[in-house]
Amino acid sequence: MQALSSRYEPRGKTVNAQDVTRDEALERSVGGKVIGRLVIPAALYILVGAIDRTNVGFAALEMNRTLGLSATQYGFGAGVLFVGYMIAKYPSVLFYEAVGMRRWLATITAAWGICSCLMAAVGNEWQLYALRVAIGFSEGGLSSGLMLYLSQWAPERYRASILAIPIVSISVAQVIGAPVSGMLIDLDQPFGMDSWRFMFLVEALPALALAVFAWMWFPDRPANARWLTIEERDWIGRHVKGATKPAASDDPRERWAVLHEPLGWLCAAIWFCILASNYGIMFWLPQVVKSLSGLTSAQTGLIVALPWAASGIGLVLNARHSDRTGERYLHVAVPALLGGAGLLAANLFGTGLPGLIALVIGGACTGCTVAAFWAIPTRLLKPGSMAMGLVVINMTGSLAGASVPPLMGYLRQTTGSFTPPTLLLVGIAVACATLTLMARHVAARSAR
Repeated sequence: MQALSSRYEPRGKTVNAQDVTRDEALERSVGGKVIGRLVIPAALYILVGAIDRTNVGFAALEMNRTLGLSATQYGFGAGVLFVGYMIAKYPSVLFYEAVGMRRWLATITAAWGICSCLMAAVGNEWQLYALRVAIGFSEGGLSSGLMLYLSQWAPERYRASILAIPIVSISVAQVIGAPVSGMLIDLDQPFGMDSWRFMFLVEALPALALAVFAWMWFPDRPANARWLTIEERDWIGRHVKGATKPAASDDPRERWAVLHEPLGWLCAAIWFCILASNYGIMFWLPQVVKSLSGLTSAQTGLIVALPWAASGIGLVLNARHSDRTGERYLHVAVPALLGGAGLLAANLFGTGLPGLIALVIGGACTGCTVAAFWAIPTRLLKPGSMAMGLVVINMTGSLAGASVPPLMGYLRQTTGSFTPPTLLLVGIAVACATLTLMARHVAARSAR
C-alpha cells in the first residue's frame, strides 16, 4: 500500500490508505465519464476527418481515368493536402487557445466538410490540388487540438489508453470507409453523377452534422464540465497536468523551449516515420490490392478494411499493455519493424492469398504504433511547451504526408512496379524503430 499511496501523495504530506482508496474511486469515476463524454465523441471527428482525408485513394480507381491523371499527378494530389495541413497547425492551435474547444471544433469541422463536398465538382488536376490543400488547411489543427484537449483531462497512468480511443478511430475509419467507398464507386451513375463524385459528396455530409454537434457538446475546460462533481473537478485539478490552467505558457521562452530539446525533435522524427508508413499504405493500398487480386472496387474495399480492422484491435491491445507495463518505446519500435517485414513479405509473395495475408499483417502492425507513441511526448513535454511541442510534432508528420505519397507515385510511374515504393516504406519502418530506441536512450540519460 505504501507504493500505491505514493502515486497520490502530495509533496510534504502523508496520505493514509483511506485517502488512497477514495482517490482511486475518483480516478475510476472521472476516467469513465471522460471516456464516455469526451473521448468517444472526439473519436468521431478523427474518424470522419480520416475518411474525408483518405477516400481519394478509392476515388483514384475511377477518378484518375476520368481526369486523365498519371500516377505522379495522383500521388501529388493525395500528398499536397498536407501542405495545407502543415501551414494550419500552429494557427489552428492558437485559435483553439483563444476561443475554446466548442467554437474551434465547430468552425474547423464545418470548413473541412464544405471543402470535402466541393471535391465532387473537381474537373482537373489543379482543382484537385487546390481543394486538397483547402481540406488540409481546414483540418490541420484537428489532431493537435484534440490531443492537447484530452491531455488536460487524462491522468498520465491511463494516457495511452485514453488517447488510443480517438486514434483507433483512424483504423475504424478505414474499416468503415473502405467498404463503403468501394460500394459507392461501383454504383452506375448515381443521380447522373460519376460514382467517385457521388462518393465524395456522401462522405462529406457527416462533417457538417458534427460541426453543429461540437458547438452543443464539448466543455472548454474541466471547470466547465457540469457532468463532473465538484470533488471530481478538484481531483482532475490535482492529478492531471495542465488541467487547471491553459496549456500554453505566458512566458514565450517556455512555449518555444521545445525547439531546443533533443527529445522533442526525436519525437517529431519518429512521428514523421509513423505517418509516412501509415499514409503510404492508406493512399496506395486500394490500387495495390486491386493489382494483386483483380477484384471489383467493392471487393477491394472489403480486403482493404482487413489490415485496418486488425490494426485497430492491435492498437488498443498495444496501448493497454504499454499502460500496464509503463514501457512506451518498445511498443513503438517492435510493431514498426513487424509492419515493415509484413510489407516486404507481401511484395516477395506477389499475387495470391499469401501476398494479401502478408499485406494485412504488415498494415496491421504499422497502425499499432500510434497510441503508444503519443504517450511519450505528452509525458515528457512541460505544460507550458505542450501546445508548441504537439504542433512541431504534427507539422513534422505533415511533411511525411506531403512527401512520401508523391514519392511513391513517382517511383511507381518511373519503374512500373510497386517494389520500389514498398522498399521505401520498409526503410522508413527501420528508421522509425531506430529513432525510437534513440529516444529511449536520451530520455533515460536525461532522467539521471
